[in-house]
Order: sequence, then C-alpha cells, then structure tokens
Amino acid sequence: DRMTPITPFHRNLRYSNLDHCSRYKVADLLRLKPDDKTLGVITDRMPPRNPDFDVAFDPLELQTNDDHVNAGGIAPVVTEATHEQKRPPRRIVWRNVVLFTLLHAYSLWGIICIPWAHPLTWLFTIFLYTASAIGVTAGAHRLWAHRSYKAKLPMRIILTMMNSMALQNDIIEWARDHRVHHKYSETDADPHNARRGFFFSHIGWLLVRKHPDVKDKGKNIDLSDLYADPVLRFQRKYYVPSVLLMCFLIPTLVPHFLWGESLWYAFLIPGLLRLCATLNATWMVNSVAHMKGDKPYNKFINPVENIFVIFGAVGEGFHNYHHTFPHDYSTSEFGWKFNLTTFFIDCFAKMGLATDRRKMPYNLVFRRALKTGDGSHHGVQKHLQETEANEEKTLESEKPKDE
Repeated sequence: DRMTPITPFHRNLRYSNLDHCSRYKVADLLRLKPDDKTLGVITDRMPPRNPDFDVAFDPLELQTNDDHVNAGGIAPVVTEATHEQKRPPRRIVWRNVVLFTLLHAYSLWGIICIPWAHPLTWLFTIFLYTASAIGVTAGAHRLWAHRSYKAKLPMRIILTMMNSMALQNDIIEWARDHRVHHKYSETDADPHNARRGFFFSHIGWLLVRKHPDVKDKGKNIDLSDLYADPVLRFQRKYYVPSVLLMCFLIPTLVPHFLWGESLWYAFLIPGLLRLCATLNATWMVNSVAHMKGDKPYNKFINPVENIFVIFGAVGEGFHNYHHTFPHDYSTSEFGWKFNLTTFFIDCFAKMGLATDRRKMPYNLVFRRALKTGDGSHHGVQKHLQETEANEEKTLESEKPKDE
C-alpha cells in the first residue's frame, strides 16, 4: 500500500479510536488536513466511542495543545487513581491463602504421580488444559470482555462450559475486572496492578481485598451487554454447580470409567494439576507479560511481548499489541502463528458460528509500530534496513566518478 504522509496533527490522533475503521476510512482520515472544515469531518468519521476503553477525543484540543498528549501520542486517562495515593492497609483473605496453598501443594503431588498414571490420563490432562484455557481466552477475554467478534448460541454455550472448567469466576465478573484493567491499567484501580510487583500482579491480588479504587471504578463500567446474554446469566446463577461438574467431576470420572485410572490419580492430575497450570498461565499474562519482553508497538506502556506467555496462555502473550489494539480478535498481527486461540475462533468461523471478527489493517499497525514502538517490530526493522540501503546507494551515486 502507498504510504500516506502523516502530519504532526495526524500523529496526535489516538489510534485506539480507529479500531473499527476500515483501511479505506483510515487512509482517508490520514489524508485530511487540520483546518476548521475537516475537524468536523474527522469527528464524524470516528467510530462510536466505547466508554469503557476510549478516552475523550477532541481534535481541536489535540491540534492546539500538545501538553495533553503523552510521548506515545495518546491522551492519557486522568483519574484520581493516576496520582500517587497512600494505599489502605492490605486485608488478607485467609480462605484464598489456604485454598491456593493447598492447590499448589496437591499439584506438586500430582507431578510426582505422573509416571504412574495411565498415558491416556496424560493426554486427557493436556486436552482439558487447552480447553479450559480457551474458555478464558476465546470466551471471557476476546468475546465477552472486548467484543472483538460475535458468536452464535452453540459456540457461546461451549465457551461457557469450557470457562467453568477454568475456575476463574463467572464470565460477567471476569469481564468486568478486565475492562477495569484496560481502562485504568497499572493504577490502583487496576485489579492486578503490575506496578505493585510481580507477586501481587500474579497471585497476590487474589489473596487480599480489592483496593477501594477497583470497586469504585468497577461500578461505573457498563456491563449491560453481558447481562443481556442469557447464557452468561445462566452461568452466573449456577456457577458453583457448573464448576463442580466441569472442573472436578468430569476430569476425575472420565479417566476412571473409560480407561480404569485410579480416582486419586484422576483427581490429582487432570483435576488439580491441570487447574493449577491453567490458573498460573492466565496469571502470567497479568505479571510476566507486563514486565519482561519487547515493545514493538508502544514503548510507552508496560505490557510486552513474551514468548513464554504466548505458549503457556495459548496465544495471549502478544500483550504489547493487545494493549495497543485491544479490539483485535487475534490479539496479534500474526494470525495462527503461536496463537491456538485464534485458530479455534477461525475454525468456528468456518462453521458459521463465529462472525464479525475485528482485525486491525496492517498499514495502521505498521505506522503505529514505526511511531511509538521500540524498534523490535519486524516491519520497522525491514523498513530501517531498506532506508539505510537507499541512503548508501544515494551516497554512492553522488560520489564523483574517477576519470
């Protein structure tokens, strides 16, 4: 595609507000000049704002006052939680401390028992791990928290069952916390604020009472779309029975009755060990993926790309991309590459059960990486190499030829 020059005014546009635009509308938008006539056109062409993710956008203000725009070209969310506040004393939830301690202890026991378990139990454990992880990634995260695609009733039922297997709260509560996380990322209103350290963002946030800002900001998040879904209302109403069935009874009874596995090994390995592994894989997105890795799309935020999280969380480790383009159903620009969740969604799309998958056009992704990335993006590196090669050719051509 032909690259369109971006003026200083265009560089101040908040790219996340362009998530719903087609590549043609984006190209038209970037060709506009910042005069009084086009300001109204820009506002008209912007997609409807999502109050849970988007910051108020004023083209005239961005044109005349760059003090309101940070180094990444994004108007920051200015809230009470943005400023340093003295945090209230932590109130430990001892029930969770005991339960998670026992879960990890029995999971270690399960690891020791693996050599004596039936090989089919190993395969069944891997299958359940993948299914429960996808129930979170394709279901609670990409479908319901971000609305990055639409799913018909059979797919929504399957995803809800797989989600109950993961034991990470019902989908409505999970999606609410995640929307708060994106809107107030890494402030005290963020449920698993990574600025409070690795342990807190990984598991510690579940061992203490929520910060008051999390509760206050969470009350203002619009959840009407979630409560309008009868599948989610059913899961929320019968969450405990669904967890007992999907997370514990099926993983324990299927190996016992189908291939004669002992009840104890079946409970330890496909049950507790699989659950513990799924939980820690999800928690790594909140902790590791906010600390160690590259930032090819936006170097001014903490989320990173981390290969270990990509594999462990079935495609959720492209976190710098996800926080830059939160409405992309694939959470990356690479399609199926290291992204089992995207493959799962695309398979259901082939069956007609997943529709309206939202995807960022590559030219917009590249421009954002070129503008605010740390230089690790493959396209930016290639662009810089080509630019350097062209400059060398120009210098060579300008040298006087020997007679």
